[in-house]
Formats: sequence, C-alpha cells, structure tokens
Amino acid sequence: QVQLVESGGGLVQAGGSLRLSCAASGRTFSTYVMGWFRQAPGKEREFVASISTSGSVTNYADSVKGRFTISRDNAKNMVYLQMDSLKPEDTAVYYCAARLLFLSVYSYWGQGTQVTVSS
Repeated sequence: QVQLVESGGGLVQAGGSLRLSCAASGRTFSTYVMGWFRQAPGKEREFVASISTSGSVTNYADSVKGRFTISRDNAKNMVYLQMDSLKPEDTAVYYCAARLLFLSVYSYWGQGTQVTVSS
C-alpha cells in the first residue's frame, strides 16, 4: 500500500510556471507507475501525465504536451510535475496517483492540490 501527499499548488499568472510534488510512503515506491490527473470545476477528472517505474517512459495528455514534464526520484519516493507556460484552462485540482505495473487502474490517490492560473 502507498500513501500520497501532493504539494506545490497555488496561484500563478498565465505564462508562469509551477512545480508540483508528490511524496509517497512505503518501501515499494519503485514498483508503482505514477500519474498526475486533474479535475476542473464542473468537469470530470482527466489524465495529465504518467511515468513508468524506472522513469524511462512518460506519457502526456495532448493538452499539456510540450509544456508539462513529469519526473520521479525513486530514492526519495517522490514524483514531480513541472508545469510551464501555464494557461487559465490548466486551472484545476491536481491529483497524484499510483498503480501497480500489471494493473490498468490507479488504486492510490492523494488528496489533491489546487492550481489556479489567472489571465
């Protein structure tokens, strides 16, 4: 089992940057595929990015490709989301999530961190 705690959200102007962090508990962090999701008011939660257990493979939603970068540090049990060139439509609660490699469903979720991008 793993517990996830996000941090780093806040208010930023359009064009600015934020770096989200997700701290994971447990000794088996490196066995989990990690992902970032977001949910804007009145909208369904959507996939943002994911990273493989080793960090060698990443995937992004088309809406953030080229602007966001996901990374992980298995020695520190951390996963990050660097967000650049932020747009007002990036405003949402951002969630860190974890899934075991052989499962397609993310089983563990953080509490979320608010990101607000002003125009």
